[in-house]
Amino acid sequence: MSAAALRAQLNALVTSMFATGTVDEYFQYLQSMDEDGSTGPGLVAEVINLFIGNANGIINDIAGLLNEPVPDFDKVDDLVHRLKGCSCSVGAKKVNLSCMHFNQYIEARSKEGCLMALALLRNEFCDVCNKFQTMMQLEQQIAAYGPN
Repeated sequence: MSAAALRAQLNALVTSMFATGTVDEYFQYLQSMDEDGSTGPGLVAEVINLFIGNANGIINDIAGLLNEPVPDFDKVDDLVHRLKGCSCSVGAKKVNLSCMHFNQYIEARSKEGCLMALALLRNEFCDVCNKFQTMMQLEQQIAAYGPN
């Protein structure tokens, strides 16, 4: 596949991520910083990789707490708040919205509601991770063609 075809595929992916609300304007801001060269190459990939690693750990910690017979909702709340911050740092809008939705069940101290919210959160996280990873793979393939 040519570099131009790969760029078209990458642009279509990013456009669909915005159109579906997967990412927000902060993600666009990160991309613009990467493109203008002011931060050095690879800022977006670095932020995405940090997000994926941190968020995955947080989600696993939340699941562990919710598997307890009586969950510590204060700890769950702290973790969901941290995850919300992580998602904001990369512009992962649907993950952020899932965290806000999760808060309703934490406040109600509903273990069942929290488990449902966690399932939704995991789905949104997996979706954005898959799209981010596809995006980074396309960028690597484009970079292999060398400068424009």
